[in-house]
Amino acid sequence: MASLPVAPPVLSTPDTHIFEDPTPSTATNIPRKSPEQIALTYEIRRTIASIRQGRYRRIALQFPDSMLRDAPPVFEALRQGLRAPSPAPRPPAPDRRTMDQVVDEMLDLQLSAEAEKLPEVRLYILADTSYGACCVDEIAAEHVDADVVVHYGRACLSPTARLPVIYVFTEHFLAVEGVLAAFRETYPERGDKVILMADVTYASKLPEIEERLQEEGYAKLFTTAIMHNPSSPLPNRTVPEEVSRDGERLKGWRLFHIAEPPQALLLTLSSRVTDVHIYPTSQADLSHPQQTLLASTSLALRRRYALLTSLSTVPVFGILINTLSIKNYLHIVEHVKAQILAAGKKSYTFVVGKVNAAKIANFSEVGGWVVVGCWESSLVESKDFWKPVITPFELELALKADGERVWTGKWRSDFQGVLDAGFEVNHDVDEMLGGNGLAKSMDDDGGNGGDSSELGSEPESAPPEYDLRTGRYISHSRPMRGYNAEQGLSNGHNDGPKEPIVSLIKRARGDLAVVGGEVSPGAEFLRSKRTWKGLGSDFEIAYDEGDAEPSAAIEEGRSGIARNYTLGDAADKR
Repeated sequence: MASLPVAPPVLSTPDTHIFEDPTPSTATNIPRKSPEQIALTYEIRRTIASIRQGRYRRIALQFPDSMLRDAPPVFEALRQGLRAPSPAPRPPAPDRRTMDQVVDEMLDLQLSAEAEKLPEVRLYILADTSYGACCVDEIAAEHVDADVVVHYGRACLSPTARLPVIYVFTEHFLAVEGVLAAFRETYPERGDKVILMADVTYASKLPEIEERLQEEGYAKLFTTAIMHNPSSPLPNRTVPEEVSRDGERLKGWRLFHIAEPPQALLLTLSSRVTDVHIYPTSQADLSHPQQTLLASTSLALRRRYALLTSLSTVPVFGILINTLSIKNYLHIVEHVKAQILAAGKKSYTFVVGKVNAAKIANFSEVGGWVVVGCWESSLVESKDFWKPVITPFELELALKADGERVWTGKWRSDFQGVLDAGFEVNHDVDEMLGGNGLAKSMDDDGGNGGDSSELGSEPESAPPEYDLRTGRYISHSRPMRGYNAEQGLSNGHNDGPKEPIVSLIKRARGDLAVVGGEVSPGAEFLRSKRTWKGLGSDFEIAYDEGDAEPSAAIEEGRSGIARNYTLGDAADKR
């Protein structure tokens, strides 16, 4: 005889895993910084001056997870510094002052006097970011009605939509002699054209490194400076004068980068310069020279191209809004939606915080995802995701026909460049057509020159499409093709939102499901492919006449509360 079980079966997560935190833990054995180190690393004096100059009253201090342990002393240093009276600026010698300098000194004295009369400044620590740590968290700052955000640590420098930002990059230690030795070994020829670039936390060391190298005979050096422009040929950095006139000249330069760049930046740089050598700073001991690494991104670029090619026959795309703070993020969302619709495909929009595989795995009807976020976090490379995740730039290539898609090896991650490129194309086409506004109609038609025959044609007359990986024929890659023609998008204009259809429409056999008068591939996936469709799905639903089957009889369920209810007609109470 089989033995009875001694314990119930395990049907959920074990108790030992309930409180597990997947967030990587930071080191806790690092000694705390002294007040002098806090003032130097976090630029307390410059921050106080910027707050007083901007006359801000409510300040949000945004720290990454690795710097949260320093948040209390930074908070206290700023609070004490803002309470202290502003020091009067020391004027230069009278015989050397110009009229502009005198005006600036008087203005400084006036601001210092007014600062004494202003109410007390309120400081708030933002301990958890809504999105990536490199982005300014305007959402959390607005919860405390902040006037300005002080962002500490690495930053993507994406332009914000609403609040001003004070960036404090927090200088890190760097052995300049080790960098010079590695540079000499990497570039033995003194005549090479080399661009010096560093992560924002080491950028302050570049002028000293450039001066030392020029003394040794390196005459063709260009040291980058930080700027707020992710669409620059070198994202957020200045470029040589010849490159500003002709971006293709950047291919003639080599690049020496201090610190490991993010993957998105590395792909961008490698596709624009001759080569990239990286001086690593992740080692524990930076007092000794490190060996430079030659960046190789060919494998990563091929993988990205394979991902976007696999999405060419996907019928449903998901748009992941991974930011609510970056300027023009709504414009790129509308741009992406228009591109997907013009290709005859369906899109659904999702607003998420930090993107992970568990969140987006809930939507199995979505065949591919497009991330709208900052230029660093938009690149998602992980094998944990069930469906590919691409950028708006890669989406443009994925939606092109197989005969038009050309992979040149160039790559970009900022969506502002995608918007600017689309505007320039439409403007040039509009001028070519006489400036009569036809460019908009071509954009709505996916750039097919206003030819609505293919967009509005029936699936039977459309050209066949095949999956390049498997060679199989795909018959449902453009579910919105016929719907576009019915909505009047094929002729390039829209008369405004249509009134919702409230009457019942008999669905012909084989047609896609319709929700609110719009074709819904998601609802069609739920109807045809999902095995469990919610409560009541144990029985077949008669969608069409002739398919009706006798449904189960409706039975009265149990009633009452759990400790005092009756079962059927029995008088016994349980």
